[in-house]
Amino acid sequence: MPSIARPSIPAAAVAPHRGSHERHADVVLSGGAGGPSAAVARDSGPERCERTARPPLPDNPWSTPSEAVRLVLRGRTARQALPIAAVVGTILSAVNQGSVIASGTATGDTWLKVGVNYAVPYLVASIGYLAGRRVTARRVPDTLEWQRYLAAFHEERPAVTERLLARADHSPYGWLVEPLHGTSGPVLDLACGSAPTRDVLPHARWLGVDSSAGELSAAARAGRGPVLRARADALPLGTGSVDAVCAALCFPLFAPIEPVLAEVHRVLRPGGTLVALVPSRLAPHPTGWLRWTGLMRALGIRSQPWPTPEARDGLGTILREHGFAVGSEQRRVFTLELSTPESVELLIDGLYLPGHDERRIADAKRRLAGRARPGHRLPLPLRRVVAHRPA
Repeated sequence: MPSIARPSIPAAAVAPHRGSHERHADVVLSGGAGGPSAAVARDSGPERCERTARPPLPDNPWSTPSEAVRLVLRGRTARQALPIAAVVGTILSAVNQGSVIASGTATGDTWLKVGVNYAVPYLVASIGYLAGRRVTARRVPDTLEWQRYLAAFHEERPAVTERLLARADHSPYGWLVEPLHGTSGPVLDLACGSAPTRDVLPHARWLGVDSSAGELSAAARAGRGPVLRARADALPLGTGSVDAVCAALCFPLFAPIEPVLAEVHRVLRPGGTLVALVPSRLAPHPTGWLRWTGLMRALGIRSQPWPTPEARDGLGTILREHGFAVGSEQRRVFTLELSTPESVELLIDGLYLPGHDERRIADAKRRLAGRARPGHRLPLPLRRVVAHRPA
């Protein structure tokens, strides 16, 4: 696509905010001198973080007795328990019921006892196998771990969220920015990623901010700009310098969220608009619940972890508590097309799975990709919140 000219941004808008969170920021322009890669070569923004090394989970991990029982019922312990049960059960049956069976006088009760001879060793062997695989309930990583994980995630998979949402039946980004059409002043895209909202706000005085050099490089390669590399809780913008802020799928990832909301409130002019898109819980759905449950089970989790889960369906309440006037909240269910193995792999790659066993993820990809077929769809519930900074 052709490069997008740099929109007019007031000088005050890019003046660093002199406060306790002062940062330098890189300005990245699409089609800038030296090309997109050169535009983000200088790392003067937030420090790059490497993912912390964490030991992988064992095969067949469990944290509650019910999970252990399900593993046994699904045959996950069979490979280890069956050989032991076969040997022990045969010995017990030969010693205790062998003569009766040999004489041809075995009854139903005899065969029931034979079954018990095999079942008990199987259960004991299963318990022994699972005893070494108990894990504590998977916790949500602390703030520092999340920051490191997210930094590595977006450096390794730039634009993955945009590519995944491109498979939706309608554009979530287009829906997000609908309330901003006609905005004449500067529009800030908070945690802009690869800057997909630039394409749906082509005439806006748009500015993107993100802390990931990898995502901003992807934005530059797509001809989208201008963008700044900076932290969401330390925006290098003047007070009251933007007319609107849009935020796509980022608020549940901020921990703590309070400094980010304070910065958004600060840079918005009085009466300015905030539009936010966040994940929403899945309401009763004929097949959607089963498909999402199958995906989570394949990954060995109950739900996707979030640093600030209350900033999903509860975002409106949080915004009110931090000085915003919420104008509207709407929920909409999009549909993801998962008709090919590649689309299933893309879905899993787009999930935040901190501390997860890479082998388990690879196995889930193989198994679920094998079930992909034309017409296979997955519901994606999202919530849009429109709020304002009181005048």
